[in-house]
Amino acid sequence: MIHPCTRRGILLGGASLSIAMLASPNSLAAMRTLARTRIKRLVSPCGIEAWFVQDSTVPLIAMEFAFTGGATQDPPQKPGVGHMVAGLLREGSGDLDFKTFHERLDRRAIELRFRSTHDHFRGALRTLEDNADEAFDLLRMALTSPRFDAADVERIRAAVLARLRHDSTDPSSLAHRKFLEVAFSDHPYARPAGGSLESVPKIEVADLKGYVRRVIAKDTLKIAVVGDVDPGVLCKLLDKSFGSLPTKAEATSVTEVVAAKPPQRVFIPLDVPQTVVTFGGPAVRRSEPDFMAAYVVNHILGGAGLTSRLFREVREKRGLAYYVREHLVWLDHSAMFLGNSGTSTDRAGQTVEEIEKQVRHIAEEGPTQQELDDAKSYLKGSQVLALNTSSKLARTLLQHQLDKLPVDYVEKHNAVVDGVTLEDAKRAARRLWGEGLLTIIVGRSPKDAAQPTKMPSGTTPAPGAEQLDAAPTAPPN
Repeated sequence: MIHPCTRRGILLGGASLSIAMLASPNSLAAMRTLARTRIKRLVSPCGIEAWFVQDSTVPLIAMEFAFTGGATQDPPQKPGVGHMVAGLLREGSGDLDFKTFHERLDRRAIELRFRSTHDHFRGALRTLEDNADEAFDLLRMALTSPRFDAADVERIRAAVLARLRHDSTDPSSLAHRKFLEVAFSDHPYARPAGGSLESVPKIEVADLKGYVRRVIAKDTLKIAVVGDVDPGVLCKLLDKSFGSLPTKAEATSVTEVVAAKPPQRVFIPLDVPQTVVTFGGPAVRRSEPDFMAAYVVNHILGGAGLTSRLFREVREKRGLAYYVREHLVWLDHSAMFLGNSGTSTDRAGQTVEEIEKQVRHIAEEGPTQQELDDAKSYLKGSQVLALNTSSKLARTLLQHQLDKLPVDYVEKHNAVVDGVTLEDAKRAARRLWGEGLLTIIVGRSPKDAAQPTKMPSGTTPAPGAEQLDAAPTAPPN
């Protein structure tokens, strides 16, 4: 019997997945296998849409999915609700308690995970094709009938609090949290997605149930699936897991926001052997025409590998830092560039000065043509690593949906990178770094370290910053 989804025409649009680039023999073989497939946009009888790549290389199904909402939907005075929900959805559902639910996952080697980011509540499912029915049924139970038993809630709460206590003395965690507070002030992005030592003890079961009701619904759901499964069978599985969800989410609206303008500098004293520097500022939104130019030039300044300007000038030539890197962060309602570095206490001041110098230099002069060509080559080649396993490909296709990109963007990506001109890159560099840096320094206070500064109004220092010359005290993607 032909499945109704097949009769209706499950292929609504697609793109060939063909990529020719340098890679290891194994990666290239995997890409050639994927290139023989097509990215299909499926719609099930219940109206569940997914981007799908049928791949019979291994008998595995990998699915990534997301609901719009994330930590922005936490109650303002209780950050961390979504984070706790993510930890609890697989701790017992329906008539299955914690132990029985996990036994069923483990018996079939089913991987099921959830996490809450700033903008999305995300999930991932990996299962052998033979166990797909049970895997998708367990996912259905987790999403539609979580138990939130008292013992499970307290166990997850204890784990979250233990992590937060660790983070309260971790310089990298403190710097990142403080950066968001200064950059976004009273916007939801300023709140800690994982909660705080003050908020997590106050979270009640009603808060958890309210979050599920507001966020987990069909109208904001995005899905990507890669694996050894017939499209018609996949439609049935999607309806099994997601078909009975509420039609519309009840999420509260989130305003657009621009990160605080640099230059600003904050020093948080903390008695640790290594000083951490976090720096950043406003960036280019994913939907803007200059995004790819910003992405390419950002790779030149502080991207992965040993060839970035920051790595070469700060670490390799001058030996100032143990590490230094920087990347773009694009959110649904804002964008920023964010970097970090670790250095010895007595060289923190020099490290900050050199980072600022390199940022000023590229903002004023832009990259060279050789740097641009090398960056393009790297970024095109690195796409292999984003697509060479089922799980990585599913994550990439989900991200493309969240970024509102077309279904054939994988095929267009290299041409978009190649289209960035030297003038585009220079313009993006001026926009990204022309006003300097918002810098957070966490560590001991040597003579040449930055001096503490007054915090902007409306911000709250991170835990462990009691000595900061500012208000009293109150990690990505």
